[in-house]
Amino acid sequence: MKIDGSRAINRTTAVRSTKSVGQPAKAAAVSTSEPVADVATVWNIPEAELTPKVRDALVSLVAEVDKLRRELGSAKSRLEELGELADQDPLVPVYNRRAFLRELTRIMSFAERYEVQAALIYVDLNDFKKINDEHGHAAGDAMLSHIATHLVKSVRASDIVGRLGGDEFGIILARANKDVAAAKARSLIASLDRRPLLWEGNQLRVSAAYGVYSFEHGQDPEEALAQADRAMYERKAQEKQEQQKSSPRR
Repeated sequence: MKIDGSRAINRTTAVRSTKSVGQPAKAAAVSTSEPVADVATVWNIPEAELTPKVRDALVSLVAEVDKLRRELGSAKSRLEELGELADQDPLVPVYNRRAFLRELTRIMSFAERYEVQAALIYVDLNDFKKINDEHGHAAGDAMLSHIATHLVKSVRASDIVGRLGGDEFGIILARANKDVAAAKARSLIASLDRRPLLWEGNQLRVSAAYGVYSFEHGQDPEEALAQADRAMYERKAQEKQEQQKSSPRR
């Protein structure tokens, strides 16, 4: 599941208020006559034994069951909401590392079971500390949210985006081989420069390095993530060497 909101986590509150059942017995009996009759039928209570006291007791029982049913529905909705909040990164609208690893485990198991390919992209922002130093941590937080939102909008609904920590993001591409993942990574990184963050009249940009890794059968999710991280650092080192070669010598 991709976290939807900006197609990220839906933070929909579904908690409903419940009214206590404190109406007079006569009014309750009028509104719950059919449920009381149903209960009496299920319990095989003869009509002759439905005295006023028995009927009032059944009315109270039906009302209490209805109250408990509403409270159970409210509790389930609240648990679902808390589960979504537990999966979301505290700063940006994507999965946190724990939830991302869970989804990575699920996708890897699916890929192995059905013999389909899937891949992982590891993204690391370059010189992110410079934004914090020059514009403040609020600008840095806004940039992380800007990047996360852009990544979510730029992948398919079946793909998964998560923040792995600091200025690092992970993207799981379902049903994609390494070549497709590499092409997608290049497109994502290139598009980041075309979409700067407007902050207090300034256009803030960050570049990013990426690593791509295609899953292997029987592999541990943490190891797959480490392999993608390693590929990112190797690519970053290679790009740095190429820049040094191309820069003019004095």
